Amino acid sequence: MGEVDKVYVVKHDSYVKYHRAYFTREYIKPIQNGSKYLYLYHAKEKDLAILLHRKNKYQLYSFSYPDKKVLIFKTHKTKDRTILKNLRRKGYHPISPATIGYTSRVSMQLYKGLKTLLVEVEDYSRLQNMYKKAIRTYNAQNIKHIKTKLPKALISSYYKQYHKRAKTQKQLEQLQIIATKLQLNSTAAVVQTTKNDSEQIVEEEKVIDEKVMEKVMEKVTEEVKVVKVIKKPRKVTKPYSYYLERASYNELNTYLSKSESREDLTYNQYNTLKERLKEEKLLVDGSLEEVIAAYKKNKDPRYKTRSLELMKKVQENK
Repeated sequence: MGEVDKVYVVKHDSYVKYHRAYFTREYIKPIQNGSKYLYLYHAKEKDLAILLHRKNKYQLYSFSYPDKKVLIFKTHKTKDRTILKNLRRKGYHPISPATIGYTSRVSMQLYKGLKTLLVEVEDYSRLQNMYKKAIRTYNAQNIKHIKTKLPKALISSYYKQYHKRAKTQKQLEQLQIIATKLQLNSTAAVVQTTKNDSEQIVEEEKVIDEKVMEKVMEKVTEEVKVVKVIKKPRKVTKPYSYYLERASYNELNTYLSKSESREDLTYNQYNTLKERLKEEKLLVDGSLEEVIAAYKKNKDPRYKTRSLELMKKVQENK
């Protein structure tokens, strides 16, 4: 790399294109909001470029196609908006690189004795699209072999959007594989999804109960028809909220041992009930030491009550 005011290819592989340029800062004028540069994007040509204003001319450098000839607009008193309007006619619009799968860094550097503006641009658009497809289709198969890391800022919001939409255990398992590849922390999202699932079912039950009460006041034949139409959520005798909050250890253990239960529950719901089963088992079969240790950890009053009961038994057996 010997020249300034020229875009160079630093790295180019199957998933990332890394370009760099040193622009001399001499005579650079602000373009918009005091910025010394402006990113523009041509959607049809998939061309990310940077616009600089020097003295009496505007220069557009392409980062997507480094060998592309610099586009120059010579002007004396033309305002920025006139140049931007002209560029819009050519297909270029102002943009943030992150919205199209690029990362960028701009810094002031002294390069070969010259004061320069160092601009580094990395194109992750292909890799981003591959991950988006995997997330959108809930299928991690095509990204399992990829070792190149995709910056979290380019995919995290998209991942969260589809995580909220996931309904089945299989979908969430696929998303978990993708999250691991992306090094995304999905714990908070999983907890929120579980909470939303519970609230949704409670609301469904409420609506069903209201409808049934209305039909009780009508003819028996009409009531029967309504019962046939209304379906309990997830096709279970008792709702998820019951097993989450009120079921005994034996009820919960029996319910989770059934294969159809796993099919009816989402991934989050199933794992939440498994955790509750562990808690209930500790309350039923746990030793005094185990119950006391659990109480110290989570301060659940049920463990305190159970530990007092076990202490009393120990005293009685002496």
